[in-house]
Amino acid sequence: MKNIAIIIPTYNELENIENLILEILKHVPNATIFIVDDSKNQEIGKIIKRKKLNAKYFHRTKKSGRGSAVIYGFRKALDENKYKAFIEMDADFSHNPKEIPNNLNLFFKKKLDLLIASRYLKGSKIINWSLSRRILSKLSNILARNLLNISLNDFTNGFRIYTPRAVQKIISSCGNIGSGFIILSEIIIVIKNNKYNIREVKTVFINRERGKSSVNLKLIIESLIGIIKLAIIKKKLK
Repeated sequence: MKNIAIIIPTYNELENIENLILEILKHVPNATIFIVDDSKNQEIGKIIKRKKLNAKYFHRTKKSGRGSAVIYGFRKALDENKYKAFIEMDADFSHNPKEIPNNLNLFFKKKLDLLIASRYLKGSKIINWSLSRRILSKLSNILARNLLNISLNDFTNGFRIYTPRAVQKIISSCGNIGSGFIILSEIIIVIKNNKYNIREVKTVFINRERGKSSVNLKLIIESLIGIIKLAIIKKKLK
């Protein structure tokens, strides 16, 4: 598969990044990987250069949020004007690169604008999450589905594929109420309001084995508040 851009936001993911890049290229050998790194140092960039890993590295001087990092990567990839699909995924192996080829095949076959790997479809699995984390995630997605009145199961998993036109809309329309995880839900509203095609597929989500998660109670609360704000401005998002 050619002309595929993969955007990976990172923050202190030195333990994972080399293996992740190699694993992605094993399954999608012609993909172009964009690493957008908000870590304080540039150790990830150094290891990419030293090991001659096939990835483009962009370092931002401060931690500005996962959502804004993805949009930054979208801008860089879109500037090259050659990619037919844009993938976003996390750097901690919670999103399995093995799923990418099948997801891409379905994405192109069904002419989708957004494909979401959903943790809450029948047949999906979540591995090694605590009960409290499962409950918080499930409740936040139920809240999003009801407040936003959109019939999807997973608003907050960042393992997705987009068309160029969807990415253009995201760049021009998203980031109104925050720069973190809330952008994942905002994107869904923008895609829906433009009547673009969305589909969820099952996935196996595995909690990280290495490194420390940047998700904490503060971020979860901010996301819940963000969903309420999105419900208020939903109709304006195009």
